[in-house]
Amino acid sequence: MAEQAATDQYADARKNMVDSQVRPNKVTDARVLAAMRSLPRERFVTPSGVALAYADEDVPLGGGRYLMEPMVLARLLQFAAIVPGERALVIAAGSGYGAAVMAACGARVTALEDDSALASMADGLLKELAPGVGVVKGPLAEGWPGGAPYDVILIEGAVRDIPPAVAKQLRADGGRLVGVLTGAGRTNQAVLAEATPAGLRAQPVFDCATPALPSLMPAPVFEF
Repeated sequence: MAEQAATDQYADARKNMVDSQVRPNKVTDARVLAAMRSLPRERFVTPSGVALAYADEDVPLGGGRYLMEPMVLARLLQFAAIVPGERALVIAAGSGYGAAVMAACGARVTALEDDSALASMADGLLKELAPGVGVVKGPLAEGWPGGAPYDVILIEGAVRDIPPAVAKQLRADGGRLVGVLTGAGRTNQAVLAEATPAGLRAQPVFDCATPALPSLMPAPVFEF
C-alpha cells in the first residue's frame, strides 16, 4: 500500500508540474507534455533531491551540476521542433532526464556526459526508461563527432559561449541548437541557434536563471 501511495503521489506531482509550470509557459508540444507526465523525474535526482524533483527550480545533482528546471527544458525542446527520426545530441546530459524527454519526442539521442557518476546514473536509468538513448562519456566542449552531423543539439546548462567544436557538429542544412547563454547579471538567455553557411546564428527566445556548466565556463583570470 505504501508503495502504491508513493506511485500515486508522484503521478499527481507529474501532472501538477505540467499543468502549473509547463503549460502556462507557452509549451504546447503534445509530445513534450506527454513525456513529462509519464517519466519518473524523481528517479533522475539524488536521494536528497527527491523532495524537489517536481519543483519549478533547478535541482542540485552534486559537483556543481543541476537537473534543469522543467519549464526551461520544455521550452527549449519546443523551440528545437524535433522531427521524429532526427539525430540528436545532448551536451551535459547529467542524470539523463532531458535525453529521455527528447527520445520520447521521437529523436535518436546520444547523451554526452563528462562526470563519471552522472554518466553511470544516466546509463542505468536510460537503459530502463529510454533504451534507445546511447550514453557516452567525454569532454563536453568536444561534443561527440562520432555521431555527427546532428539535426538537434541540446546543451543542458548555461554556457558563456557555444563551443566551436559542438557548433560544427550540427547538420549544415536545418540543424538547430538550443541552450542557455550566461549574461552579465543573474538572468541568462535561452537561445535557438541555427546552422547557416556563415556559421551559427543564435537568437534569444526567453530569459531564465539556469546555472552554468562548470566545465564549459572560462577559467577565472587573476589580476595582481
